[in-house]
Amino acid sequence: MKNPLRHGIAHVVPAIFPLVVCAALFGSPSAQAQNAERLATQLCVACHGIHGDSKSPMFPKLNAQSQDYLVAQLKGFRQHVRGESDARSYMWAIASQLDDATVASLAEYYSQQQPTTGGTGDAALIAEGQKIFEQGLPDKGVPACASCHGAQGQGNGQFPRLAGQHADYLLRQIEVFQNGTRANAPVMSAVAHTLGKDDAKAVATFLQSR
Repeated sequence: MKNPLRHGIAHVVPAIFPLVVCAALFGSPSAQAQNAERLATQLCVACHGIHGDSKSPMFPKLNAQSQDYLVAQLKGFRQHVRGESDARSYMWAIASQLDDATVASLAEYYSQQQPTTGGTGDAALIAEGQKIFEQGLPDKGVPACASCHGAQGQGNGQFPRLAGQHADYLLRQIEVFQNGTRANAPVMSAVAHTLGKDDAKAVATFLQSR
């Protein structure tokens, strides 16, 4: 049976061609910004929600995400260096149609949207996750997540914003770092291999609550 969302996206992708052509013909900053907003509201919204505030844990929140990180990921999808199944199913085809100017404009658009929290969870689990996020697990060789992702999980350059992200999405990303299908972040790949399942769940629950 076909995945209806995946099947629908495959039919929507050709619709972005005129927008990319428009960006190439009218390359002023204001035109690029309008092009990015049009893409976000006509295409990306189907998975990532209004203004990037995804409501489904299958798709990450993009609102307030680090601009540098978004640029790197979109190019990673385009170059197929992100090989996890979700990337292949949803993002490879879309990213293949985005030129560098459009990638940069989309990243800027989402980075300027207001952040949102992902909800609460078990208080004890959140407390444990906060401890790991802020202090790491020295006995296991796990560094403090805050050292790369910012004291509030707000992101830092090519290190993504994690605050408010879906816990299930974060856990899935740890899994693909562990199995090697997401290979464009060697620092995180190394950390993921030393992070136990319970520890990962605690950190993800904490981050979702931020």
